[in-house]
Amino acid sequence: MKTLKQTIVLSSIGIFTLAGVALAHSLDGSYAGKSKTEITTLLQDQGYEVRDIEVEDDLLEAYAMKDGMRFEIYVDPNTGNIVKVEEDD
Repeated sequence: MKTLKQTIVLSSIGIFTLAGVALAHSLDGSYAGKSKTEITTLLQDQGYEVRDIEVEDDLLEAYAMKDGMRFEIYVDPNTGNIVKVEEDD
């Protein structure tokens, strides 16, 4: 019985983790803004805690947390669109 409970708990954790990743990747292609202030506001409105935004390889890279997971969100500053979302280890 103890093993069954552990299996259920671990399965639930996996499902919620995958759901969080799926939600983050749903940002791909979305408009986030062309400035650090716009990007921060948009991500905060979607429940992210923005830790920092830096310029990397001509993209704005936002470091953010959501549901205990860390994300790197890359934004093209010319279009304001999110071009890539990565889960950060």
